[in-house]
Amino acid sequence: MPRASPQGGDAVSVTTASDGIKDIHTPLTDADAASLKAGDRVRITGVIYTARDAAHGRLFPLIEKGEKLPIDVRGQIIYYTGPSPARPGEVVGSIGPTTASRMDTYTPALLKLGLKGTIAKGYRSQAVKDALKQHKAVYFGSIGGAGAVLSRFVKKLEVVAYEDLGTEAIRRLEVEGFPAIVLNDCHGGDLYQDGQKAYAREDP
Repeated sequence: MPRASPQGGDAVSVTTASDGIKDIHTPLTDADAASLKAGDRVRITGVIYTARDAAHGRLFPLIEKGEKLPIDVRGQIIYYTGPSPARPGEVVGSIGPTTASRMDTYTPALLKLGLKGTIAKGYRSQAVKDALKQHKAVYFGSIGGAGAVLSRFVKKLEVVAYEDLGTEAIRRLEVEGFPAIVLNDCHGGDLYQDGQKAYAREDP
C-alpha cells in the first residue's frame, strides 16, 4: 500500500521492534514525527541527505528569495556531516556528525519548507526547538567519534548538489538501520534537559 504524502499525511512508518528500538522508514510524515518522543532509540532506513555549513549557506539565500532548492526537503532528514573519502571496496569513509548549533540559523526556514528531521550532535537553540514543535519535526542525535562505525549503515551515496564544495557537497545517502536517538521531539521533549532533571540533586 503506498504511503501518504510527507506533507501532513496520516500514514505511520515507525514501528517498535522486539528490542525496543523504533524502526523508521523515510520519508517521514507529520504522524511519524508525532509518534517519536525524546529518548527513543531509532534505526533509520531509506534516503537521507547530508549538508553542513557551506551547503546551508547556499540554500538559505534561495529560501529567502523563494527560489527552488536543489533537493526537495519535504518529508526528508538532513544529516549534518562531511564524510571522508571511501577506501577501496567501501561506500563511504568516516561519516560522523557535526555540531548542530552551527546550523541553527538556517534550520527553522528548512523546517517551514517541510524538512522532518535533522541528525547531528549537541544542543539546539530555543528557536529550533520551537520550530520543531510548530512544524512537527524531530532532532536526532548521533555519536561523535563513531564515524567509521556509522559508515557501515550507508549502502549507497551520490553527490546531488554543490559538488564544488567537496566534502561539504549535498549527498544523497541510502541507509539501512542507521542508529540514532531522539534528542528533541515535536512535543517539547528535550533529552538533554530531561536527563539533567532526572539526576539533579536537591539542596538539603
